[in-house]
Amino acid sequence: MRDLVAAFGGEVPAAQTGELLAWLDAFSDAHWNFRGRLGGVERDRIRVDLPARLAAAAGTAAAALGLTGSAEPPHDEYAHVLVLGGLARACLQRTEHAARLAAARRVGAIAALGSLRPLGPEERVVPGAEGCRTEADALAAGVRAAFGTGVPVLVAPPRDPAAPRANTADTYEHWAAAARPRAEERILIVTSPIYVPFQHCDAIRILGLRYRCGIDTVGFDPHRASTPQPPGAAGPDRCLQEIRSAIRAARALHAAVA
Repeated sequence: MRDLVAAFGGEVPAAQTGELLAWLDAFSDAHWNFRGRLGGVERDRIRVDLPARLAAAAGTAAAALGLTGSAEPPHDEYAHVLVLGGLARACLQRTEHAARLAAARRVGAIAALGSLRPLGPEERVVPGAEGCRTEADALAAGVRAAFGTGVPVLVAPPRDPAAPRANTADTYEHWAAAARPRAEERILIVTSPIYVPFQHCDAIRILGLRYRCGIDTVGFDPHRASTPQPPGAAGPDRCLQEIRSAIRAARALHAAVA
């Protein structure tokens, strides 16, 4: 992180954790908040050309901070497997990967968590998601393809009435209110590699702290996915945006335990 900040002309201060995360939040807002600059567009609409030096720094940082690659879950048994929703391609990729992981482990309940976010035009023509109108529809299509039946798709409302749709934390809370996980149960969360750090922090804050569950979060392997990644899905601009997401999630987690 120090090297990445330095590449963008900054210097990470010597500070306590809370102050440091606040500083990184402000720095990342100024330099890496491309969604904000573009009016809050969905992540797949980010298109920012970076100089080669900054693009290389972003890629190096993303790998070091855990936003790339796919790791196997560390345990052979999970009480719950949660497949997170997202863009249409991701809904198909994540459900496929979750089914692969579940087939090799002892798992209890499996659920897919999403929202009623309308799909964009490019998402509605993704093979396997044709005819889907919302993220929840795409998740349901992925569940049918990967599991057949028996896996519920939970559609979460936003906690903030002014928000256009539920975010990751909202979906965790919606699921937990229905499932009531017990202390010491292990939960496996399946998402995309680039979102693992921020969605893991949110899971610890919502599910780990409140319900005393163990949390493992893994990303699917793009090389094994039947649905290919689109160009730029893990580009340096997207990596910087999700490093910012991880900073903000870590800041919220720290505030919850401080």
